[in-house]
Amino acid sequence: MFGDYGHGSLILLVGLILTFFNDYLKKTAFAPVLPMRYVLLMMGMSSVYNGLIYNEFFAIPNDWFGSCYDLSVRN
Repeated sequence: MFGDYGHGSLILLVGLILTFFNDYLKKTAFAPVLPMRYVLLMMGMSSVYNGLIYNEFFAIPNDWFGSCYDLSVRN
């Protein structure tokens, strides 16, 4: 599983570019990559989603949503 919303946003951006500029890119060197445009798009979307759940941005942990554990209590 790839859960990182930094890397996922880059993959999502590539998938969006390949999807929106499909007609223009058919005439360039990116033509062999075009059949994978929807796979890259969905992989980027799921990676951003999982990255937000795991709170990771380019392998740097971010605590955006807080924790459900009480870390102030010590035994």
